[in-house]
Amino acid sequence: MKPAADLAPQKAPATEQNKPIKLKWLQKRSVRNELSAYLFLSPYLIMFTMFIVIPVLAAIGLSFTYFNTVQAPEFIGLQNYVNLLTQDSEFMMYVLPNTIKFALIVGPGGYALSFWLAWLLAQIPRKSRTILALALYSPSLTAAVAMAVVWLIVFSGDSTGYLNAFLINFGFINEPIQWTQSPQYLMPIMITVTLWNSMGVGFLAMLAGILNINPEMYEAGYIDGIKNRLQEVWYITIPSMKPQMLFGAVMAIVGTFQAGEIGVQLSGANPTPQYSGQLMINHIADYGFIRYDMGYASAVSVVLLLIIYGFSKLSWRLFGEKE
Repeated sequence: MKPAADLAPQKAPATEQNKPIKLKWLQKRSVRNELSAYLFLSPYLIMFTMFIVIPVLAAIGLSFTYFNTVQAPEFIGLQNYVNLLTQDSEFMMYVLPNTIKFALIVGPGGYALSFWLAWLLAQIPRKSRTILALALYSPSLTAAVAMAVVWLIVFSGDSTGYLNAFLINFGFINEPIQWTQSPQYLMPIMITVTLWNSMGVGFLAMLAGILNINPEMYEAGYIDGIKNRLQEVWYITIPSMKPQMLFGAVMAIVGTFQAGEIGVQLSGANPTPQYSGQLMINHIADYGFIRYDMGYASAVSVVLLLIIYGFSKLSWRLFGEKE
């Protein structure tokens, strides 16, 4: 028979006894780390909630009301949306077609131009690349100043405007043209100016993405059968920088739909002459700050938000990670 001491229950090893204590300590440490992370994120979360979430929710709520900014909002259900689609002739005849035309040209055009210029800059030495990148990026930082100093002088309607003076001196026209007041010229000018201002943070993100691609991938690609620079861009460059391409696409979409103020700045009027440069953002400002119909303006802003969201989802489909 075994001694009584052998039949007594054995004590668990010290490591097993310490497991619950160690697990609790790790859990507390994990909670502290998460609280620290949220503490650092709190300024952004507070600002994002105050200036993005709350205004969007307020706009959605006001879109179901009649609100003239003086009296209390009056609930009218879907009446603003019905009026927008059935009774607002300016929206259906001018604003919506102008917005679609402007977005289809400026959005993809500015996006492709940003990528092309970023790729070209990546091929030159570092010092020259830095100077040129700063020169291309600077118009997006000083858009309002550039609008007043450069473009309004270029497209001035008198004979001292640069474009009119050039055309008169070379005999193309006999008298000055009111470029920014003419319905046939305002939209092309808006597109030109917006493309010039489109080299923003999306352009810098693409440039950074191209510069961070491992050069060995290009060497391996040529070994595998790539024959020219176009195939190099299509099969290596673009797939290797999908996050930057996605960011650039989202920024291009948002920037395109926010660029409607250019037409007002150029023409000096809202609505623009014969609604030729009237976009949805101008329509919102017209009803919200000129006619003081905040409920209807909120309905238009909700429609614009849904359009931007739809284009953003399309960008995720194209450049988002499949996993």
